[in-house]
Amino acid sequence: MNNGKVDKAEHPPKYQNLDSCKLLEKIDEDIQRLNRLKVKLEETARRGGNGAGGNEAGGKGTVKEEEEKVVMDHYKRKPPTVKEATNQEPEEAGQETTPVDITVDDVDTDDEPDWRDNSHSILMKGVDPAQFRRYELAYDRVKDFYREQHSKQTVAYNIQARINFKTKVRDRMHVWDALVKLNKLLDESDPDTELSQIDHALQTAEAIRRDHKPRWFQCVGLIHDLGKLLYFYDSQGQWDVVGDTFPVGCRFSKKIIYHDYFKGNPDSKNPLYNTKYGIYSRHCGLDNVMLSWGHDEYMYNLAREQSTLPPEGLYMIRYHSFYPWHREGAYKYLMKPEDAEMLKVVQTFNPYDLYSKSEVRYRVEELKPYYLDLIDEFFPSVVEF
Repeated sequence: MNNGKVDKAEHPPKYQNLDSCKLLEKIDEDIQRLNRLKVKLEETARRGGNGAGGNEAGGKGTVKEEEEKVVMDHYKRKPPTVKEATNQEPEEAGQETTPVDITVDDVDTDDEPDWRDNSHSILMKGVDPAQFRRYELAYDRVKDFYREQHSKQTVAYNIQARINFKTKVRDRMHVWDALVKLNKLLDESDPDTELSQIDHALQTAEAIRRDHKPRWFQCVGLIHDLGKLLYFYDSQGQWDVVGDTFPVGCRFSKKIIYHDYFKGNPDSKNPLYNTKYGIYSRHCGLDNVMLSWGHDEYMYNLAREQSTLPPEGLYMIRYHSFYPWHREGAYKYLMKPEDAEMLKVVQTFNPYDLYSKSEVRYRVEELKPYYLDLIDEFFPSVVEF
């Protein structure tokens, strides 16, 4: 598959001549595409029954055509650029159009005020950023967590974790039920809150909702940490589920919290992994970089396969814990141009994740109807975890 088009049989193997930093990502994309296709076809079968939209006579098309449509739809999900959005062909031959000066600010992607603008955020009024992420005052449990995480997040472990992720379905349930299950977890890496995960999910989502952000943005706020369910299934502790994320396979940046703990990581002594670029290349793009395995990558893959969240929402989920990058400015030499644009998207989301943490607790049952409706807008009734 290349740019949404089906490769012909005579084309050379798709993995041929790929360098090592792109091979794993290519295999990952192909497996995820097959999983998405499976979910889409199963959902279509459930909705259509025996007579609607199948590949029988009078249906919408053959199975092959339906499969190609599903794949093509996925590749079309990327929002159009300003040029694409404005350079439309005239409806009729010979029809003239009036040139219009258009800037990025003139294009309203959601038919709402620009959701990237946090300048009027209710949340940010009165917030003192210096009171958050104060690791020098953190409990011992936080320091012990990062000591273990930094010593065990190796390239070898990360490759194995991704293989394990793709080999089985751990559970099937509604997203709300998953949030309730997650409520049993106390994140040992978080110095800012002792509240439950569902409290944090609602605090984040309600802060986004209060600022009148789009519904998909609110949904991301609600489920951004849902990948922590991994703790109840395949984890080896909390060190491979929660905490800040960082690239493996290259030198560990000094901007990563508790950097000294990497002395216990064997990769820090491996000449293949301890240089600036390691197994990567300059500006190879973050999608070609392996970040430490945890709830971000896990939930990103689930949402990419089984939700209709836009690319910006998926990016928020995947990189919201990558603080060395979006907060400290590290690893810019691995970014490609698209990452620079999406960095702003993650930075738009981050204040809601971080600064919404407080002692305020919402009445879960009162908010439940609203968020059930929101979840159903973007996720199927049963999600495979």
